[in-house]
Amino acid sequence: MSRKSENTFREFHRYLGFFLAGIMAVYAISGIVLTFRNTDFLKKEVTITKTVPAGLNEEKLGEELKMRFFKVDKTEGDIVYFGNGTYNKATGDVSYTEKRQPIVIEKMNKLHKMHQGNPLFWLAILFGIGLLFFSVSAFFMINPKAPIYKKGIYFAVAGFLLTVVLLMV
Repeated sequence: MSRKSENTFREFHRYLGFFLAGIMAVYAISGIVLTFRNTDFLKKEVTITKTVPAGLNEEKLGEELKMRFFKVDKTEGDIVYFGNGTYNKATGDVSYTEKRQPIVIEKMNKLHKMHQGNPLFWLAILFGIGLLFFSVSAFFMINPKAPIYKKGIYFAVAGFLLTVVLLMV
């Protein structure tokens, strides 16, 4: 590979690295926070009151409230008790508490849960392409004849294999 090609890869690598540094920081922070999503880490209790259609059965109420694993604990007259809340079958009034992370962290976490229907899904695709470019262009940053180049390939293969093994476990 010519010296000019190496310099071109270095330049792309450098400026793309600066550009993606902020995105990587957000992904890193939200990734760390997501590992604690099943705990109360950084969460605060929020009371939600709203009105939904009256007379809903257990299944429809769970769907309306968008609660996974919704379960009614007991019913007394028109009042339905569930988890941390109540539902009035006659009026449709619902009141419950749930634990939520701060809004900034919730928004960051949505980056990890992005899907094709999300308008920002292109950001995730571009980020993935950028990281793939970094993975490949890192090998153009070093002269292939240098001893460190061969070690770099060994480390890259080891990282790849470790990831595959951990995904299979």
